[in-house]
Amino acid sequence: MRSTLEHLRLALADDHPLVRTGFRMLLEGFGATIVAEAESGEAAFVAYSEHRPDVLIMDVRMPGIGGLGALERLLSHFPNARTLMLSAHDDIQIPTRALKAGATGYLSKRADPQELGRAVAVVARGQRYIDQELAPRIALSKYDGSEDPADALTNREFAVFLELAGGSSVREIARRHSLSSSTVGTHLYHIKQKLNVSNAAELVLIAVRAGVI
Repeated sequence: MRSTLEHLRLALADDHPLVRTGFRMLLEGFGATIVAEAESGEAAFVAYSEHRPDVLIMDVRMPGIGGLGALERLLSHFPNARTLMLSAHDDIQIPTRALKAGATGYLSKRADPQELGRAVAVVARGQRYIDQELAPRIALSKYDGSEDPADALTNREFAVFLELAGGSSVREIARRHSLSSSTVGTHLYHIKQKLNVSNAAELVLIAVRAGVI
């Protein structure tokens, strides 16, 4: 593994310092160089812009615009950016949306450390990598006939849904995404209509059932 990652420059984005330290030690042990760290979606975008790493390894759930919001912003400015998204959740919604949005790879934080090294090496080559345990579930979800209410949401609505379910206000979401409060309010209206909910508590319940929080 060391020879595979030896010349790679990586950036880490996770809001937990201990997690970043663990990833840093692991990846440096494989021979990579960590050129930047970030604790939020906004900081991840800035870190990539300043350092242009070979791979940005980014947690989905972070403060601010989060990993999905950062991914959208990153790829709008740097279409060829190579990103490995991470999550502690084993739901299908988030990896499916991250990959559709342009993430190069997706890995569960529960994966074996050696798999992280393999995933980074594959993503650095510009090839897709999907968590070995999640890949079959993602593939089968297209054919098993099960439906998640959040499937009906657009990517922007899903990002707003995650932040609302996490306790953010319309004003906070608008500020993070550089949108007007009325635009976020429109997203909220559509989310409630599509999910058939009337309040924040019901949004949280759907998010918990979907396994995204």
